[in-house]
Amino acid sequence: MIFIGILFSIAAIGFLCWLLFTLAVFALPFFAGVTAGMWAYDTGAGWLGAILVGALAAGLTFGIGQFLLVFVQPLWARIAIALAFVAPAALAGYHATHGIVKHTMPSEGWQLVFSVIGAVAVGVTALMRMAAMATPAHPDRVWRGAEIAESAGADQTLDVTFPLGSS
Repeated sequence: MIFIGILFSIAAIGFLCWLLFTLAVFALPFFAGVTAGMWAYDTGAGWLGAILVGALAAGLTFGIGQFLLVFVQPLWARIAIALAFVAPAALAGYHATHGIVKHTMPSEGWQLVFSVIGAVAVGVTALMRMAAMATPAHPDRVWRGAEIAESAGADQTLDVTFPLGSS
């Protein structure tokens, strides 16, 4: 019976780690949604209004972040946007790892070391997921709306993607 309990514990820890790595990208939208939902509830919106406001705020936060990552050109701005999403994920990774290792290690120094390793792992994973989600379908092509109207003649079909180097 104890052996089955140990197996279930290992499976549960594995599932929670997978869940943490999968959902780490959504830490900032989740925090924004919870904050907006709590504000709505405190101002008298009720449970349903708070849930709707929180879901809307979380969706807008994630959507605006993805939009900015795709369309903002300067590298420093893209890094700043990505770090805004990665920092809460790394913080969540630190606390999740610390919650696990504090029950398995008596040394506070090693708890801190493993918690920082967990934070770095979750942060890097969140960064890679953000980069993968924000990549356009054709990285060598972008939408240039003003050039579409100028380049499409009467006998041409309208193509909405142009190579980066065209003008």
